[in-house]
Amino acid sequence: MFHGAITALITPFRDGQLDEEALRKIVRWQIDQGINGLVPVGTTGESPTLSEHEHKRVIEITVQEANKAVPILAGAGSNNPVEAVTYSDYAYQAGADATLHVAGYYNRPNQAGLYEHFKYVHDNSKLPIILYNIPPRSIVGLEVDTMAKLAELPRIIGVKDATGDLTRPIRERALINKTFNYLSGDDVTSVAYNIGGGNGCISVTANIAPKLMAELHDLCRQGKFVEAAQLQDKLFALHSALFIEPNPAGPKYAMSLLGLCTEECRLPIVALQASTKATIKAAMEAINLI
Repeated sequence: MFHGAITALITPFRDGQLDEEALRKIVRWQIDQGINGLVPVGTTGESPTLSEHEHKRVIEITVQEANKAVPILAGAGSNNPVEAVTYSDYAYQAGADATLHVAGYYNRPNQAGLYEHFKYVHDNSKLPIILYNIPPRSIVGLEVDTMAKLAELPRIIGVKDATGDLTRPIRERALINKTFNYLSGDDVTSVAYNIGGGNGCISVTANIAPKLMAELHDLCRQGKFVEAAQLQDKLFALHSALFIEPNPAGPKYAMSLLGLCTEECRLPIVALQASTKATIKAAMEAINLI
């Protein structure tokens, strides 16, 4: 279901409120630029600081504006499995295609606990599930054997891998005997991840350069990895600049330069320093985005 460049959407704000008009504009622009899928209310969407109403509204608007042009992978993760099921149920009602679920941050479960968490969500929800494996944020991570065991559940269909371990798709493919979505969670290493057996990336940079990111991952899907690496080199400065300070302050500033939204984030994410803004702007100018 999911492949290529999939945007980890920002959530636009204006004067402290969800900017619904900007969100609709962003979704339409993403699709016009050729993106392969959209992820509302993930980490880049500032899901920890959204109200329940805002969380649900972002999913609803994204599904409406996409109008089935691309698949929607709705963020529904929580360290509370009951809450994760609640958000999964709403994503199903809104018309999303699948849900993205993160490991149990703060609780720090062991592998048995992680398995039971995801199994509970699987058994009590309806949509396909992509597992989000991001130890730098959640402290705990899914080991390869646990991932393979979870993949035996029929509606667990893939992983967003932000472990930084480029052997993961190779080792997981050796144990998972079904069609599975192997998606990188890191723009900088996504070409290498795809060489190892991945089939796309849930991308932050695609918020700013969806056309180029779609082109990069199309090259990967064609097996044109030399050309993909050359384009990755071109994008490297932008990838790096966007993460000088905590995400999504960088992407939101970059998108403000494109006239898509304000640069407003919610605390504890704060405005960028002037030097970071200059670096992001220069990286965008270097590849003719502005």
